[in-house]
Formats: sequence, C-alpha cells, structure tokens
Amino acid sequence: MGEQDVVQYAVEDGIGVITINNPPVNALGAGVSEGIITSVDKAEADHNVRALVLIGAGRSFIAGADIRRFGTKREQPTRRSYDALEQCSKPVVAAIHGYALGGGLENALCCTWRIAVPTAKVGLPEVLIGVIPGGGGTQRLPRLAGAKAALEMIVSGRHVPAPEAKAMGIIDEVVETNDLRATAIAFAREKAGQGLRRISERPPASAEPGMFDAQRKAIARKARGQPAPFAAIAAVEAACSMSCSEGLVEERRLFGELENSPEARSLRYAFFAEREVTKLPQLPKETAAADVKSAAVVGAGTMGGGIAMSFADSGLPVKLMDATREALDRGMERIRSNYAVSVKRGSLTQAEMDKRLALIEPVEGYDAIADCDAVIEAVFEQLAVKQDVFAKLDAVMKPGAFLFTNSSALDIDAIAASTKRPEAVAGTHFFAPANVMKLFEVVEGNRTAPETLATGMKLGRAIGKISAYAGNCDGFVANRSRIPFGLEQNLMVEEGARPEQIDRVMVNFGYPMGPFAVNDLSGLDVNYMTRKRRAAADPNYRKWPVADRIVEMGRKGQKTGAGWYRYEPGDRTPHPDPIVDQIALEVAAELGIEQKVFTDEEILHRLLFASLNEACKILAEGKALRASDIDVMWLNGFGFPRYRGGLMFWADEIGAQAVYNQVAAWHQRYGARWAPAPLLREIAEAGGKFREAKAPALR
Repeated sequence: MGEQDVVQYAVEDGIGVITINNPPVNALGAGVSEGIITSVDKAEADHNVRALVLIGAGRSFIAGADIRRFGTKREQPTRRSYDALEQCSKPVVAAIHGYALGGGLENALCCTWRIAVPTAKVGLPEVLIGVIPGGGGTQRLPRLAGAKAALEMIVSGRHVPAPEAKAMGIIDEVVETNDLRATAIAFAREKAGQGLRRISERPPASAEPGMFDAQRKAIARKARGQPAPFAAIAAVEAACSMSCSEGLVEERRLFGELENSPEARSLRYAFFAEREVTKLPQLPKETAAADVKSAAVVGAGTMGGGIAMSFADSGLPVKLMDATREALDRGMERIRSNYAVSVKRGSLTQAEMDKRLALIEPVEGYDAIADCDAVIEAVFEQLAVKQDVFAKLDAVMKPGAFLFTNSSALDIDAIAASTKRPEAVAGTHFFAPANVMKLFEVVEGNRTAPETLATGMKLGRAIGKISAYAGNCDGFVANRSRIPFGLEQNLMVEEGARPEQIDRVMVNFGYPMGPFAVNDLSGLDVNYMTRKRRAAADPNYRKWPVADRIVEMGRKGQKTGAGWYRYEPGDRTPHPDPIVDQIALEVAAELGIEQKVFTDEEILHRLLFASLNEACKILAEGKALRASDIDVMWLNGFGFPRYRGGLMFWADEIGAQAVYNQVAAWHQRYGARWAPAPLLREIAEAGGKFREAKAPALR
C-alpha cells in the first residue's frame, strides 16, 4: 500500500479530513506517517481550509506503531507526522474511537484538540514490549496530564478509558455520537480561528519531591531485569527538568538504547507468538466456531468457582452446578470471598462485584443446565469420576451442545467414550487460579469435530484467555512439557540441592516465585495423586520419594502450615525447614545417592533443558503446532519471565548446539531420561532455532 491507499485526504465545508485506513488496527506502518504529512501540507497550502480532523477508518483511531519495524534498519525521517501535526498553522482535531495507543496517542497529543467516543481507550503501552514511547509521549503527556498521572500511565502501560482520560485532561470532550466524522467536522468548524494550543510550548511539568525515586523503589521487584520501566521514569523525569525539545532528544536516546536490547527482542517475540497461537491451520477453511450464548460449569469447587468467575469477569452469564445445595453454598461463598478481597484491595468496586456475582447462577442437578450451549466439567481429577459426569451430561444436554472437560492431564478420548457424542467433546484446561491465569489449553481428541475445537478456542478468547491448541496425551502440552522440570527439581533435592537454593535461582532468573514455594501455595496433595496414577500405569516411572514422604506426613503446603517449607500462623512467608533436609538425606542414603553442592547455573539448566528436550518430543509428535505456542504456554501458564521470551526462545539465546552438548552429557551421566530428542539433535546439527520448530504437519 502507498500513502494514498493508507491515508485519505478530503475537504468538507472548509475542514480538511485526514483518514487513516490501514486495517486491521490502523497501525503506523509504511506510508501512514508520510500520508499524514502530505495531507497536512495540502491543508496548509489551501487557504479555503480553516481546520483539520485526524480520524481512523474501521474499528480504531491508531492502535500504535508497526512493531514489526522495531529492531530493523530503517531510515529516520527528517520530518515526522508528530512534527507536521503540531507545527500546523491551522487547528487539528483528533477524533478518537477504538484505540489510540502508543504512536496513535502521540499523534493525537500533537493535535490542537482531542475528542473521543465513550468506549475509546488511550495509552502508551510501549514498556510492555521493552521500549518507551518514542514519538514525544514521555514529554507531552506529563505537560498535559501532570507528571504523576503520566508516570503511572507510561510505567504501567495500561489502557485508559475515555471518560477517565477526560478527567485527566488528555481528552477535551467525550462525545456521544453515531457519526464521529460529522461530529468532529462540526467541532473543528467551531474551533477554527480560536488559536492553537501546542503542548510542546508549555513549561516543564512539575513533580512532587522524591516522586521518581519512590517510583523506582515501587517497581524494583516486579521490574527486575527489565530496563524499559526505569528508562520510562528517566524520560518523564526529563520532562520535569528540560524544555520539550531537549526532552525529546533524551527520549530518543533512551528509546535507541532499548530498541535492540535482549529484553525488547524477547518481548516483541512474545507479542507476536500470542497472536500466532490463535491460528489453527490444520482446520478446514470452512470451519465455523459457534457462538456460545449460554454456558454452565459442573463442579463448584475451587477450580469450578474460578472458571465461573472468568465468565462473570468478562460480562458473560454462567450457571454453576453441583449435586448438593451445601456444595453450591460453599462454592458461592468462596467466590464472594475472592471478589471481596479485590474490593478491599481497591482493584474492584463493590458495584462491580455485585454485578459480577449476579452473572453467576448457582443451580442444583443436571436438568438445570440441559439447555446450555456449552458446559465445562471441573470435578475431581480422576478418570472414573469424570466419565460418570460425562455420561450424565450426555443424557441431558441438548443436541449440539459442546461438552468440555477441565482435566489437566487425563485422556480426552477415554472421557469422550463415555458419551454418544465424542465429536462434541474437547479439553478446555484452565490453569490455577482459573480467574487469574491467562492460559486456556484447548485439547483435541481423536474424534473431536473441527467445529468443537474452533468453538473451544473462541470460547477461551471470549472470557479473556489466551487459547492454545494441544493434542491429546498425558499432560497435554503445557503440563507434559513441565513434568521434567518438576522431576529434576525433586531429584536435585535428593542429590543435595536445597529447596531454598532452587527457588532463589528461579526467582533471580525472573520467576515471581520459586517452584517449591509455588507447590506449597497450590497444595502438594494434587500432584501426589497424579504421581500415584502415573506410577501405577508405568513400572519404569521415576518416583519422587522426598515429595511423597512430605505429603504422607500431612504436610500439604500452606493450607496445613507446612510443606516444602514451614509457615507461621497467618503468615505466608516460607521458612526453610530442617525436617525437609533430613528427609532428603534419608532418601539419598536409601537410594545410594551421593549428595553434592550445585552451582546456580547447573540448577537453572537442569530444570529448563529437561523441559526443552520434552518440548522437542511434543513438537515431533504433532501434539503442539509450533514452538512459539509452547513459549506462550510457559509465559501464561507457569510464570516464565516474559522478558526472556519463553522456554524455546531463551534456549536459542544459549544456542542449540550448546544445549544439545549438555543434554548429551547428562544422558551419559543420568541415563535414559536425558536421551536427546531427535528433533533437538536435528536442530543442533542444522544450526537452527528452537523457536522456529513446527509440528510435522506444518513443515
């Protein structure tokens, strides 16, 4: 597309209208900035034009820069659209609908006036992809909205609704209209001749003493390893001490330092991986996903309640079903308590809590959900229990209903076999806590219909999740790829590593919590039951005796006051416990294992290389479609540090050959569990990238 295609210019009743038409979101791609400049120049040369309107066609104003151009060699223009808009001798009205994000908001800040429809959102989310605003946002927004408000917006990257943006002074008018173009033209005609308001001509913003140091301290833990939030603070600080022209130079310098940093490259990769994961190229082109207008959740326990909250949080009604009124009452009380915590923290209003609770309808018995379009089973993780539930669902659910299971590992085909409609059955695996975690694994059984799979993916997106495909196997993709991590985590304890050392290594790597602390938080008894099932099915299964003995002592994690760590009453701080060290010593002696001292790097690589090797097997079997899908799962299901891109991306930074050499060495030392996956060997020998690997059907 040339600039004439992506930007249109017209004159209507003395108002020049610049329309961005670069679908799907009007990103500032090739030709857009140039088209804006050309349009402004035409308006300047036409004495009949008294003012201008900048507006987006389609569903958005301008939703940001074209991220694909970041990190590439590109010529820096001598004149940018920001300059043309702000230096225009005639008033320019930015008419905002949809999103004005990043460069979109920065262009709007260079206009004389900004109007928006109530549903519009504005923001400067560049820190989420490892950079800072590079079009003057860090200098103009503080001068317009105040340093404190601008700092919060830029460091968090959040999207601000139009009414709030008006209260902050970013938007001049929120307009209720069915024709934004006509409204904007009328607004521009009214403002023509009233002079210009250039934000860059305002003096530096004022800031409270100590505000910037306080912000650095506030984000120190969450933003560790990420330079962008700290650069954003520095840029806004410049807006409070420099002229706008000086601040713009400093902003460009900081942006340039960040653009090609490892963190920015990783975050850009994650951004695109989360868009790619939604695509299922194996489905027939004519496959249509159904609209689920009524849904039910079977099982009012912790998981079922969290799933019901996910629907309510997205504004969708849901029925929560259990066999008894007592179970329902407990479930609803747990949901109310969870929402009440959010209200207490200030992240949710009481009115919003009441609205969400009203969307969750507790019902008894299967007959009460028979007319729903889809049902998600969330009962105890035992095959016989789930098969019984699905047989009952099959008997009552209307024809065409979709039957989904929240199983985290069990055989989808075995569950589907208990129905007369296996084509309507698929896995929809939520991660705990279900109302918080973004990952939504959609699992295809041997007889799952394409429409069922597509509907499951669409349903996940409808409730704010990131839907990712998985083939049917024990643990599916996410948990199966994580099993070796858990195994090595436990075996290293037998070999002499302490839980607190392993947790420290992983927190330093970027995880919010260490794996043993996470185990205690989620409860040790669930994985204990899974291990028992796997050991019964596989005579060669490598047991976890230390973990098993801890559970058998009644130590199930935080809920019992002790697990891998001990906990004081009312305090969730994990304290190392000599009892665990003693158990590890006893197990090592019984198994003839000589304990040793571990380096931090050995711990990190033992955990992650083991899972990487399994991920290569999963891809080769076609159970995952793309390596980048696995990265999305680790980022959104397991808390893998986003600024490292994901498991496969991170391994590429080390190099496939180096990873293969270490895995092969551990194969010699530890035996069959470390046998290099054929795909791992293939990528290493070819000098390839793990992140580019795909299932055989997609190669």
